[in-house]
Amino acid sequence: MDDLIVKFISRMIIPFIQLYGIFVIFHGHLSPGGGFPGGAILGASIILYTLAFGAHRGHLKMPHHLSKRLESGAILWYIILGLMGIWTGHLFLTNRAAGFFMGEPGEILSGGFIPLITVAIGLKVGSTIITLFHTMIEEEHDA
Repeated sequence: MDDLIVKFISRMIIPFIQLYGIFVIFHGHLSPGGGFPGGAILGASIILYTLAFGAHRGHLKMPHHLSKRLESGAILWYIILGLMGIWTGHLFLTNRAAGFFMGEPGEILSGGFIPLITVAIGLKVGSTIITLFHTMIEEEHDA
């Protein structure tokens, strides 16, 4: 796409979209939202960038090898947090009984490791959406 207005508006709005995605991820244990919608918002911001500036620049912004590492790292982070409950003699994903700091209700640092879980889910969802979109674009170019 070679539309100057689309590129200008995209360049202006993408940082705010990404900031909102991060906000949704970090506040998921306090209000509606969390890792899945926040990750979808982050993934959509990179898709918008790719649509506005082209597939080549989109791949430079989020290369496939980085997306694969984010996907793998996020799921490993989720599993490690879940196993911490087992290591402390409790169930998988045990929160308070495993000794995580619970904080004050309603504060950002409350909920034990739930904010850490939502970050892992957000990274996994966002990177998967980006990978799927870039794969579809590559297949369309190859056909």
